[in-house]
Amino acid sequence: MENFDVDAFKVFGEEWALVTAGVEGDFNTMTVSWGGLGTLWGRPAATVYVKKNRYTHGFMERNELFTVSFFPPEYKKALSYLGSHSGREGDKVAAAGLTPVYLDGAVTFAQAKATLVCRKMYAHDFDLSAVPEEVAGTYYEDEPPHTLYIGEVIKRI
Repeated sequence: MENFDVDAFKVFGEEWALVTAGVEGDFNTMTVSWGGLGTLWGRPAATVYVKKNRYTHGFMERNELFTVSFFPPEYKKALSYLGSHSGREGDKVAAAGLTPVYLDGAVTFAQAKATLVCRKMYAHDFDLSAVPEEVAGTYYEDEPPHTLYIGEVIKRI
């Protein structure tokens, strides 16, 4: 894998990213600001979190591959749009002005400055009884828990 030198705290927490699952003609993407990069079981890994009520969740469940795409700052408005609109209601990718790029079993976007293609290694729903009370009250009062997805990074584009 090529060198991927980023500040994981910045690219997720400040700049955000898109997580995308599916294939050409049947995919969905959403903005994520929770995520991580590291190593698991001796493999390069990316971690993302998707709420069960998000349209993207079903795509994550049905597909072995997903991508995590990072964008230049000028795409922050597009990422904001993609994080606040559902793919159930129309072509939000076109509305955000992004161009899909189809890979072998995965999807990214022409405007991305970097994309990690990931193969799911692990998925697990948050156990709300183990989430700190101050966090649970903020994120889960009337919402389902997130599913944690860890993917082996198999390609960097």
